[in-house]
Amino acid sequence: MFMRTPDRMILSRRTFLGGTAGSALLAALPSRSAQGVTQGATHDYRLALDTASAPLVGGTYPATDIWAYNGTVPGPEIRVPQGSRLRVAVENKLAEATTVHWHGIRLPNAMDGVPFLTQTPIEPGDSFVYEFDVPDAGSYWYHPHQRSFEQVGRGLYGPLIVEERSPIQVDRDATWVLDDWRLQPNGQISGDFGDFRDIAHGGRIGNTVTVNGRVPDTFAVRQGERLRLRLINAANARIFGLDFAGHHPMVIAIDGQPVEPHAPAGGLVVVAPAMRIDLVLDFMGQPGQRSAVADRFYERGAYHLLDLVYEPEPLRQASLITPIALPSNTMPEPDMAAAETHAITFDGGMMGGLISAMMDHQRVSPQEMMRNNMAWSVNGVVATGHTMEPMLSLRRGQSTILALNNETAWHHPIHLHGHSFRVISRNGRPTAHREWQDTVLMAPRDKVEIAFVADNPGGWMFHCHILEHQAGGMSGVIHVA
Repeated sequence: MFMRTPDRMILSRRTFLGGTAGSALLAALPSRSAQGVTQGATHDYRLALDTASAPLVGGTYPATDIWAYNGTVPGPEIRVPQGSRLRVAVENKLAEATTVHWHGIRLPNAMDGVPFLTQTPIEPGDSFVYEFDVPDAGSYWYHPHQRSFEQVGRGLYGPLIVEERSPIQVDRDATWVLDDWRLQPNGQISGDFGDFRDIAHGGRIGNTVTVNGRVPDTFAVRQGERLRLRLINAANARIFGLDFAGHHPMVIAIDGQPVEPHAPAGGLVVVAPAMRIDLVLDFMGQPGQRSAVADRFYERGAYHLLDLVYEPEPLRQASLITPIALPSNTMPEPDMAAAETHAITFDGGMMGGLISAMMDHQRVSPQEMMRNNMAWSVNGVVATGHTMEPMLSLRRGQSTILALNNETAWHHPIHLHGHSFRVISRNGRPTAHREWQDTVLMAPRDKVEIAFVADNPGGWMFHCHILEHQAGGMSGVIHVA
């Protein structure tokens, strides 16, 4: 049975087990440091990349052939305390090279996992050890930066959770890793990665949505329960806009960074590719009640994701009244009076106005870009790989404002490596919460200002995290020295 949406076919929902798929795996893995969760200690993990299979859809559908960390999708949840050191030995058993990028972590440049820019790719049969401190609590994730449009699209990603020194009081801490897949009728992944239609339009939107590697059905809750729900969008291109009908989620963190607790604008929790949103949900429904969670981001593509189902026995009769604001992290505050401002324009794509751009040091037309499977530019330059002349060179310690201008007809979640930034304005208006983020979603024709202190030396990628847009030219390098 299929559930049809206006633009795609979505496979029918199957039973979903709450929590994080990787959490169960960790209990069986001898890969965690024997030092436990002592702050300041080194925590060891091992990740092996290989082919595998997973019952994404369930029921009578066959298991789907995937690529995976330690045989599961998502890969194992890595959970360490703030201020500790993480060491991960990565073994590549795939038939192609790879890297691991630790998305959102402010780490040394050599550990950032960008092929040829920060490290030599990990070749088939080889290993690499990533080791770095984790200065900031929050919800992060890991994924390849080598041919990520296919490697991530085949299942290579996992959650990385850094626990606060003083966590808020909740009854349960759960992670939903959201993804979508482009599956064929036999349940296997469609092999049309890098299709130019996806590159030049909205990216590779799949037809099957999973939560923690399964097509979901229900998520069990209890009356009186307070849940911290960590949402991680690992999809290549799909933007989620979740509607928790009958409930009142409060946003407490964006991209791992604390924010003043607030209700989501318009009632939808919007999570763009690569973004993370932490919510607090108080469940005050009646035992046996069912409440739908729907994705309503796309006007003609809304669908039912899963049902929140209340268990027979309440946890308590009244909700908790303890504070939900998270303690601050360690980002240096930009000096707005002394900040340098740099303009960055994103252009190209279908229904755009790009006339020409520089590609491999030559000025080319959009038709020539198309012949090379390219469609996008940043400040008039088409990126054809990870190594290029920096689009910006910043002095270490310099407070910086980037004035971002989306001249395209498409959404773009723009990600900066190695730093977090404040989102200070949208279309000329100050933001309500001055959010710290590392990935900011820009709507078509949006103008957004972000501010940060360029305090982390090295060459850092700055790119659209719709992975087909990145592959099609929408990236650059910001150098800090």
